[in-house]
Amino acid sequence: MVQTAVRDTSGAAMKGSVSRQDGPAGLWDSVKKAAVVIGSGILLLAAFGNSLTWHLQRFWGASGDFWQDMWNRLYVAFEGHDTALFFLGTALIPTVAFWTPNFLLLLADTTGKPSFITRYRIQPDKNSPVDPAKLRHAIKTVAFNQFIISGAMMVAVYLVMSWRGNPCGPELPTFHWALMQFAIFSLVEELMFYYSHRLFHHPSLYKHYHKQHHEWTAPIGLVCIYAHPLEHVISNMLPVVMGPMLLNSHVTTTSLWLCMVLWSTTISHCGYHLPFLPSPEFHDFHHLKFNQNFGVLGVLDRLHGTDSKFRQTKQYERHVVLAGFTPLNESIPDSPKKGQ
Repeated sequence: MVQTAVRDTSGAAMKGSVSRQDGPAGLWDSVKKAAVVIGSGILLLAAFGNSLTWHLQRFWGASGDFWQDMWNRLYVAFEGHDTALFFLGTALIPTVAFWTPNFLLLLADTTGKPSFITRYRIQPDKNSPVDPAKLRHAIKTVAFNQFIISGAMMVAVYLVMSWRGNPCGPELPTFHWALMQFAIFSLVEELMFYYSHRLFHHPSLYKHYHKQHHEWTAPIGLVCIYAHPLEHVISNMLPVVMGPMLLNSHVTTTSLWLCMVLWSTTISHCGYHLPFLPSPEFHDFHHLKFNQNFGVLGVLDRLHGTDSKFRQTKQYERHVVLAGFTPLNESIPDSPKKGQ
């Protein structure tokens, strides 16, 4: 999940915001924003889930709990093959969820079309179009990380979760418990990703490992998992799978969580600030400047002051959900350069 700032539109809010946001008051403000992001996501999931369930039950005439009924059918079809069922949910489905939006984004990155997407590019002078050789190398690395490294890690996750219980049990978790788990997963991810990410920015590690990811100063969606294998294990995968392992979550909860994380990190890296989607400005700025915005939700960045420069920029002013169709770099243009 990505941090979505709530911009104060009162008179002198932005110019005075940096000084007011330092210290305890600023940290509390960041905590509240993170709570709004997580809470809003949970409420949207709950509302969407209830509405979708009602429509599906009405359309198919299903009785009782629609999702439990669907799971029962799948569970019976895979009866005695829990391993296959686990990897269907944690490997195949997340892979499809990752490549479907990234295929569409790659069309825009490589062709510059359609314009209704490319007009929202955050760094207009970059990746127009993306360098083919650089892209081919990125695709090879991403495929290796996803199919070999992530695949091996999910085998380990399955062994741990199976040792503690049955991640593919016949009973689905209650909807409210699943939502609570998503909130816990988000907090675990924020803690582990922030500190591991900062660790990889240490000079002794950066040049050997993390520099590869920062070859893309203007990222595209695909490069969210373009990284050295060691970084992919420690910083990309562990923060995401640790929550489900700690709670020994049901495979359906884990599968949905993996899909949401992949969509979230794709948006954060995509390079386009598209309408009605979470803002990617926070992490795009990290790729641009390297030493700001290490986290996901932004709470730990506020606590440690690693977003102080970001909060003085136009990118911070644009770090909102775009609720219209005018690109934010037009409605909030960059300040004129000196001498112009």
